[in-house]
Amino acid sequence: MADTVLLNDVALFTELSTDELASLAAAAETQDLQRNDLLFSEGDEPDRLYVVVSGRVAIANRSIDGRESMISLMERGDLFGEMSLFDGLGRSAEARALEPSEVLSIPYGPLREIYEKRPALLWSVVKLLSNRLRNTDVALADSVFLDVTGRTAKRLLEMAGESDEFVLPITQEELAGMVGASRERVNKAIASFIRLGWLEQHDRRYRLTNREELSRRAR
Repeated sequence: MADTVLLNDVALFTELSTDELASLAAAAETQDLQRNDLLFSEGDEPDRLYVVVSGRVAIANRSIDGRESMISLMERGDLFGEMSLFDGLGRSAEARALEPSEVLSIPYGPLREIYEKRPALLWSVVKLLSNRLRNTDVALADSVFLDVTGRTAKRLLEMAGESDEFVLPITQEELAGMVGASRERVNKAIASFIRLGWLEQHDRRYRLTNREELSRRAR
């Protein structure tokens, strides 16, 4: 049985009762993934959603020639794969483990039954999807108003969070996919931050030495 404490922290499930959470936990299955394992591919027929227990999972699209654009990075407590529950369409992206990971796989059926019994809970769905739409708006604005250097600065600040020292949890190629540029251009941007004295790098470990200037460049 899944951890109901973890499920209760998931945005989509916070309004569920103890019994409803227990029914989801009873239906959930644990899946262990190794790096680059695919949970699903774009266009696949869906029947379940997922919650990350540990590790990191990338949600990404691929071009016809195989280039990857990483849409989002899922970590512990993050939910993904829920859209098809509501629109009945195939997967809109692929989900791939970036490192050894564990996810909960929850069939759509039990959750659909809960919503049919208590349709007022769908307001939490509206809130979740509205937040996703807002994030999409921000990403679209970034692609229009920020150049590659600005988008790279913004992603590094997101990875750092409140800390000035952090380990990049993805490869530079994957970072380039999140930025929406080639690896060479992202590396060039990082090199410029180092040259300006805003950033220090040792392999995948980074230290922000001038957060203010880096933040200004990300706007």
